Formats: sequence, C-alpha cells, structure tokens
Amino acid sequence: MEVRCLIVDDNPQFAEAARRLLELQGVRVVGVAATGDEAVAAASRLRPDVALVDVGLGEENGFDVATRLERIPVIMISARSEEDLGQIIEASPMIGFLPKSALSGAAIRRLLSGP
Repeated sequence: MEVRCLIVDDNPQFAEAARRLLELQGVRVVGVAATGDEAVAAASRLRPDVALVDVGLGEENGFDVATRLERIPVIMISARSEEDLGQIIEASPMIGFLPKSALSGAAIRRLLSGP
C-alpha cells in the first residue's frame, strides 16, 4: 500500500533527508511545510494519508499545529525522546510518536495500521 505523507519541519536539511529516506522505503512524500499555516494549506490541497509534524517548529508548537490538521492522522516527530516529552504526548490527538532517529517507512505503516 502506498502511503502519501506530508512532512512538517522547520529544518530544511532534515526535511530533505527524511524525504529521501522515506521515498527509498516506499513512502510518497507529497509535500513539505515549515510552518503551521503552510502545513494546513498543504494538507488541504494535497490530502496526505499522514502528516509527520515536528514537536518544535521554531516559534510554533508542533502539537498546536497537529490539532489544526483536521481529519489527517498525525505522527509527531522530534530529536527528543518520547520520555522527554512525557504527558504532552499522551494528551495529544496524534496516532503516534517517532524519534527522528527511528523514522522509517515501516514505522509509519505500523502506526497507521493501529494497535
């Protein structure tokens, strides 16, 4: 199954590296956004199957951005560990969390398929 993905990250080097990695693993990256407004516009226009949203988007909070992406499953990503983010992850409407170091097509598919 092809997965269509939107990457929301304010670090262009990471976003490009993630795009290359995921596309090699069969995930189609349909867009990249660096801000919440760009993410909402891209999600509306591109209708991805999932959005990968960085926890820290410069001045913005990735969790706030995630709540603006209506009807799109969100996986939060961060250079920080899940333990560092604790309860804020549990309170989020996202479908999962991945440390950036563990980002892969298989991990995305696993989270999309549910528990």
